[in-house]
Amino acid sequence: MARYFDVHPVNPQRRSIDQAVELIRSGGLIAYPTDSCYALGCSLGNKEGLDRIRQIRHLDDRHHFTLMCRDFAQLGQFVHVDNAVFRAIKSATPGSYTFILPATREVPRRLLHPKKKTVGARIPDHPVAQALLEQLGEPMLSSTLLLPGQDEPLVQGWEIKDLLDNAVDAVLDSGECGTEPTTVVDFSGGEPEVVRRGAGDPSRFE
Repeated sequence: MARYFDVHPVNPQRRSIDQAVELIRSGGLIAYPTDSCYALGCSLGNKEGLDRIRQIRHLDDRHHFTLMCRDFAQLGQFVHVDNAVFRAIKSATPGSYTFILPATREVPRRLLHPKKKTVGARIPDHPVAQALLEQLGEPMLSSTLLLPGQDEPLVQGWEIKDLLDNAVDAVLDSGECGTEPTTVVDFSGGEPEVVRRGAGDPSRFE
């Protein structure tokens, strides 16, 4: 049965954040709010957590997982960013964008796209997500909480708890945070390519 945390959307309670981070560090999988919609998250080295996300979402090995990063300095440790790409991404973060970029050796191989050796990376603009990342001290492996056969992500924490009570270890509920996943921009080919239109304004990359 998943633990349930009622977390303030602007000033998240430190005790709840600490307990959620302890769960992540001990191999747990959580559902948490972001600036686009709810997401599933676990630690980078958590192979079982990765498998559980694949199982919940019915994902294949070509799916781009996302490294949820606290800030640009942290993002730069895990993906290769040249100067032109740096400026483009910097101007759009934090925000509702996921960027597909070549991964550094810091990223576990099982998280990479099998052919491209790329990974998704983003910096969320949500107080709860930021509080989790700050306390965790490293990126979180993350994926949009979009269930198989559904067109839109789940938006209610209690609904997530009901549906995924035995599939996740904790649900952080801070109210509705949106129904659109991030806008995904692929920089792996040098030029930006918008591969999914979502919550972030795609026009700046077109």
